[in-house]
Parts: sequence; C-alpha cells; structure tokens
Amino acid sequence: MFSPKKSLILENAKSYLLEQVVVVANQIDSSSQHLFAALQGLGDLGLLALGLPKSWGGKEVEEQTFNDFQELIARYSGALVFLQTQHQSAVKMIVASRNSSLQEKYLPYMENGKCLMGVGFSQLRRMGKPTITALPVPGGYELNGVVPWVTGYGMFSEFIVAATLPDGCAVFGIVPFQEIHQLSTGTRMTFSAPARLAAMTSTNTVSATVCQYFLPEGQVVSTKPAGWIHENDKKNVLRASFVATGCGMAGLDVMEAVSQQKSLPFIVDALTSLKQELHHCRHAIRKMQQHPEGELSEKLRLRSWAIELANRIAHAAVTVSGGAANYSHHQAQRIYREALVFTVTGQTTAVMAATLERLVRREICK
Repeated sequence: MFSPKKSLILENAKSYLLEQVVVVANQIDSSSQHLFAALQGLGDLGLLALGLPKSWGGKEVEEQTFNDFQELIARYSGALVFLQTQHQSAVKMIVASRNSSLQEKYLPYMENGKCLMGVGFSQLRRMGKPTITALPVPGGYELNGVVPWVTGYGMFSEFIVAATLPDGCAVFGIVPFQEIHQLSTGTRMTFSAPARLAAMTSTNTVSATVCQYFLPEGQVVSTKPAGWIHENDKKNVLRASFVATGCGMAGLDVMEAVSQQKSLPFIVDALTSLKQELHHCRHAIRKMQQHPEGELSEKLRLRSWAIELANRIAHAAVTVSGGAANYSHHQAQRIYREALVFTVTGQTTAVMAATLERLVRREICK
C-alpha cells in the first residue's frame, strides 16, 4: 500500500545518500571522521530513530519502511548502515523499556543524533560460560567480564550492555562508552584498539573489559529470560537480509556503470540475469515478512539466498571491473568486502548451516 510518509522518508534518505554519501563511500569505509559526519547527516534529517513512537515526537514507521530504509543505506555505504543500525537498535530497546525515567532521559534526543548510543549484547549468542556477568547488589548490579563486540567507539557516548545473571537471565543497562579507572572502588572499564576488520574499519568496533562496574537500577533498560536472544533471532531471522540485498544492489550499480563503458553483450546478459534474480529474492523476502508465522526453514532459505546472491553479485562486479578491482579504493572491492561482512552479520548456527548448505550445492560437470 502506498504511504506518502513512507515515500517521503525514503526519498529524503535517497537524496541525501546520492548527494552526500555515495561520492565519499570509500572514505566513509576507512575514516571514522567521514563516517561520523555521514551519521550526523542522517540525524539532521531526523532519520536515526525511525521506530520512535509518535507520542515521543517520532515517525513510528512500519517495519516494512524500516527494512526498505536499511536496504537503501546498505546500497550506498555498508559502514553507515552498520553503524546506524546499532543506534536504531538501542532506540528500539529503550522504547520497549518499562523504565519511564530512562525513556524521558534519552528518547527525545535520539532521532536527531544529539544522543548517540550503541549496543553490546551479541555475546549472549555464545554457548558456555558467559563472557560478562551481573551480580545483584543493593541498588543495582555489579558487572564483570568482557563484551567482545561493541561498535562506535569515539562516536557513541554510551552503549546498552547485556550481562548474564546467576539464574541465566540477562540484564540490559546503559553504560558509558569511555574509559573508567576508579582506584578507590576498583571500578574499571577499558577498551581494545579498534578491530582491523576486512571492511568498515571506520566503525571503530572494539571489545570492552569491565571490572566491578556498578550499574544502578535507574540505568537498567530491561531484563530478559534465559535463551531470549535465541528466540529473538528466530523471530527476526530475515531482518539482516535487507543489508545483504542492499549490498547486492550496490554491486548491480557497478555492473550497470561498467556495461555503459564497455560494449560487451555478455556483461549486459549477466547484469539482466542477476538483476532479475535479486528482484525475485527481494520480493520473496518481503512476502514472507508479511507472514511471521511462516516456517523457519523457509526463512532461513531466503536469508541464505540473500547472502549468497549478494556475494555472487559482488564477485560479478569485481569480475567486470577487471584488474582495477584489486585496488582497495575501488567501489567493487569495497562492495565485495561488505558482502563478506554481511555474510556473518547477526549470524546464528542455523543461519550458518543454511548458508553453507546453499554454498556447497554444486553441479556435476559432464
């Protein structure tokens, strides 16, 4: 169904991306300064909290609009979509919180980027001993351990951390995204150097080491039952598909440009074939999103299709670009690296299995 509000949001976003982002996409990939400027640009347009309810002055967009928005940004900058997703996730968690004082403290400032926040809870997916724990103490919790993956160091002022309680449940709370050393209490929060990722190094992804940090009850966003993240992953298995399809669209853009420079019919044929397949993939994913009760196996099939297709298109973009694609600053090379990152974004064991199953399909040469 056509929605003027949806159309305006996406049109504004696309205009900004085409005018301000695509021309410096490679710099955004490697420079946190360029990335931060691009993020602030989205904030200036009021696009950093699309799920914020109207009661808080937000746009409260439907999930389909948000998915289209994610795909659109991924088409023009993998680093930007990766970073802003962290903030949008934090907004969603605070909106769902029962802590009204926390909502009043943060939500009015998150849509325009005056308050920028990351998240650190992917460690809950790991099996075995928790990497970071929370011990209930008077007035809150004491946190100890390691948060292995937090994005946005130097750009986000705070992040929502998840720590495992003694009973296996998890507490989510807002903590400073800055070094803390308190000799009197033994409190310490330190961060590693930014990880040297294959792509999107500008996102400043670090690990955090936390020692005797007191998380006051007033900064608690929520508590979740044991195994919450695994059920959440099943429910949202298709959500990360949109950054993959956006990456695929970026690869097609490169192929389109090359096809106009080189009069080679086989490039046009390949472009047409891949464009049609991506269209079918995107349509199937959106159709499935309208039926949340659909079979998990089918959702995993679609997710793995988006992942594998994005990588094939990126590989095709490298192929048609020739030797120039070996340069790290080439558009096709950046998109190829982004496809690798999106392969494992939000990956679960089930997604890994589905992706591998699709990758090992092979035809017998005769």
